[in-house]
Amino acid sequence: MSGIHDMGGNLGLGAVDVRDDGVGFHHEWEARVFAINRLLLERGLYTLDEFRYAIERMEPERYLAASYYERWLHAIEVLLAEKGILS
Repeated sequence: MSGIHDMGGNLGLGAVDVRDDGVGFHHEWEARVFAINRLLLERGLYTLDEFRYAIERMEPERYLAASYYERWLHAIEVLLAEKGILS
């Protein structure tokens, strides 16, 4: 079963912008989310598979409205709540 993250072959979603502007992060908070995720992965609080699955479980409307790092932040929040680390 395909989820909203499986966009291949779907019509009406517009073109994928593949240009590289050379900027790793467009906002400071994105770099922080990247660093937090890396640290949590390194400490073994969750796995990369769990992280990706948390993104895949986002509600379709929220997934489509979110930026790349907003999806990451959502996954981190979900996983830490599910594991009882944050409430």
